[in-house]
Amino acid sequence: MTRNLLCALSPASLIIPDATDRAALANHFAQIRAASLRAASPLSVEDQCVQSMADVSPTKWHLAHTTWFFEAVVLMPHTSCEPFNASYLHLFNSYYESLGSRHPRAQRGLLTRPALREVHRYREHVDAAVLRLIEEVDNETLESVGPLIILGLQHEQQHQELIVADALHLLSCNPMLPALRASGEGPLRLQAPSQVKWLDGPSGLVEVGHPGGTCAFDNETPRHRCWLAPFQIADRLVTCSEYVDFIADGGYKTPALWLSEGWAVVQSSGWQMPAYWIAPRDSGVPAEGWQVFGLAGVQPMDLGAPVSQLSFYEAAAFALWSGARLPTEAEWESAALLPEIRQLTGHVWQWTRSSFDPYPGFRPWPGAIGEYNGKFMVGQVVLRGGSVATPRGHTRLTYRNFFPPATRWQFSGLRLARDREC
Repeated sequence: MTRNLLCALSPASLIIPDATDRAALANHFAQIRAASLRAASPLSVEDQCVQSMADVSPTKWHLAHTTWFFEAVVLMPHTSCEPFNASYLHLFNSYYESLGSRHPRAQRGLLTRPALREVHRYREHVDAAVLRLIEEVDNETLESVGPLIILGLQHEQQHQELIVADALHLLSCNPMLPALRASGEGPLRLQAPSQVKWLDGPSGLVEVGHPGGTCAFDNETPRHRCWLAPFQIADRLVTCSEYVDFIADGGYKTPALWLSEGWAVVQSSGWQMPAYWIAPRDSGVPAEGWQVFGLAGVQPMDLGAPVSQLSFYEAAAFALWSGARLPTEAEWESAALLPEIRQLTGHVWQWTRSSFDPYPGFRPWPGAIGEYNGKFMVGQVVLRGGSVATPRGHTRLTYRNFFPPATRWQFSGLRLARDREC
């Protein structure tokens, strides 16, 4: 590991300390680690132990896994410290084959032991060890291990977002539909402009991917050229009102609008609306108008706000119904620099029409961290931007989020694009 890795790890919108600046690195470490506990704080002990489906994880597991990363990837290879508890190396490994065995993902909710208080002790122990390492190692070692600490903090911020999304899914399964946050603490949906404006996107030969000099994950590199045909892109996200029109026009009953796999999912799962939507006069939560379950519990739908909790299949079907399409990730990234474009981040992740493939010349990082992205480059679709649950400062225009196309428990929506005649 060299300082070159550091240049692939820092989001441009957040000041990341030099990995050799001990005081700044220690402060950054403490801040990010504390933010995870704040994200979990509205949840009860019981909330933090439950797994509502195989694709999500208990909050307690997230808190332990992010700690495992620092212990297994940073501390054990670079210090003489022993593991806090040897069984944790198995229990809280996610998918790192090179670092040993793992507890099955779908059974994380069965881990009633260790208790949450023990996970907190685990965090405190590892935090103290990492801070000692930052303070005491020689400069040469710090040059090697500092970038790994920053990677671990970027990884932790990803899990902070997952804590929120996973907890929301869990609470949506509770008949009481309890709120995760007080109504004034960051609304799920933010107001959107009422009128769409179509913007001419860049065309011809463009460069996409991270340019270097600041931090990014390996899947954002290398920067490369690609050719864009003339296109237009919407200046804002699709709204709830527009999606209600799609439903009213029989969008979920018209197979011609859907990709074959998507239509099969609609039929087998009985989808009739986005996840967490509550139709008017629903027997469980009766009201005359549409409602949405979100971070503040059940709220009347803001029809002018961006639609969220959509799968790729739903986004693609809506785009076709609209006479448009989803942008490719290269179109999205190039158009993100247009001065009139709105709602790039802070609302919902935006589905693109691009599969999660390696960029030309992509090479995974060496060692265990090479498993971070590259081995998932099949069967996934790229999302761009950032959501209301994304930690502040953890977004950049080159960030490549990815999920399977049927995923809709994330804060995911869409922006439209269309071809433009030359």
